[in-house]
Amino acid sequence: MLLPRMGQPRSAARQTKIRKSVIAASAAIMLFGPTAAVANAEPAPALPADLIAAVTRDLKISPEEYLRRADLGQQVAAFATSAQRQYPQVFGGAWLDDAGKAVVAVAQGPGAEEARKAAESAGFDVRNVAKSEAALRGEKSAFERWLESQPEAVTALVRGAVIDTVNNSIAVRVDQAGLPMPSFVDPARVIVMAPPVAGEQLPQGTAIAEGDNRAALAGGDGYASVGGGSQLRCSFGFNGTDRSGNVVNISAGHCNPDIASAGGSNAATVHELLPQDRRGAQLGVFQKSVLGNQDYSIIRINDSFADRFSNNSVRVPGAGPIAVDGVATPVVGAPVCKSGSRTGFSCGIVNAVDQTVQVGDRELTQSFSANICALPGDSGGPIVTGRLALGISSASSVADYPICEIPNLIGALTGNTPQLFAQPVSVVLSDNPGLRVRTN
Repeated sequence: MLLPRMGQPRSAARQTKIRKSVIAASAAIMLFGPTAAVANAEPAPALPADLIAAVTRDLKISPEEYLRRADLGQQVAAFATSAQRQYPQVFGGAWLDDAGKAVVAVAQGPGAEEARKAAESAGFDVRNVAKSEAALRGEKSAFERWLESQPEAVTALVRGAVIDTVNNSIAVRVDQAGLPMPSFVDPARVIVMAPPVAGEQLPQGTAIAEGDNRAALAGGDGYASVGGGSQLRCSFGFNGTDRSGNVVNISAGHCNPDIASAGGSNAATVHELLPQDRRGAQLGVFQKSVLGNQDYSIIRINDSFADRFSNNSVRVPGAGPIAVDGVATPVVGAPVCKSGSRTGFSCGIVNAVDQTVQVGDRELTQSFSANICALPGDSGGPIVTGRLALGISSASSVADYPICEIPNLIGALTGNTPQLFAQPVSVVLSDNPGLRVRTN
């Protein structure tokens, strides 16, 4: 998790015994190293200057190309959903490659020619592969059975296997290099990755300033949550409405310091976060918080502040916003950008979808990940692809670093890029009928 930081120093955290973690995905991992900064671009229509700067810095593409790839990613998602049903024996996955082209993998077998024609008709490149996604799922299951037979010294350092459709194999995430692996695992697909770690907590006794600020609040702006004797700093996610028409914000479950109280008369409160981390007016309460297989909160905004959340904006705090105009599905290779009150906009590429990852004592399922640095305070903030709502920041592999420049540099030198794990917004909406992300 990015939040809360419970006061444990990094050295102590590293001395804690590493727990066994399981990652199981039905899609792919692609590792993209951080890229060098490029010259600032002029703002493109509907994209704020701060987001354009992050796109050009982190992805080294133009804002127009960012929007094109994001749109293409959703076309790929729709095709993959159909192909999984129509061509289950030969469909090998679909993604965007590093040049931003849509790729569909097809294995030999019944329906292969039909699948190929369908992909080509959609304008996608076709890659011949040896194994279908179904076959790769079998390999993943075989790996998990093998892992169950291994000693604790091995299993404690293996974070699990994911289906890697890009390389038509399974990939294994580990905490330490040199671990024994079964023969069917390609050594090149054994990836060393730091486990997700905890984030930050506001100090007790933070000053309260109940000013009557009427400025709009958007995804990426900071807030303080108070309950159960703790104060946490997080970022607002997507503004929306619930089934009753109440104004809400969708943020992270672990941003609620008192999960059990959500929806009750003593629910933890949400306050505006003012400069110098001062706690401002109470804006709302946690109406619902889920922390386990999912990680999300629905924050019920007080009626007196509802107008401040009646927008569809995502932004860097205090800067120009991007207007969200829909909800997206995570796709491997698609460009994504997160906003948070700690580090603002930063962008990367989705490298795994529909995965399960152990975070502390909980197992986050159906998550996606991207090579993005996020730090304490960014938790709960929004992730977009193009102008579409995609996810909520949940866990980071580099949350115990003071600044992003350090893990980004390490990633450039070693290939061990920062990983941000996220809760898909589409899953939250599916779990809560009538809940909507504001799109106008």
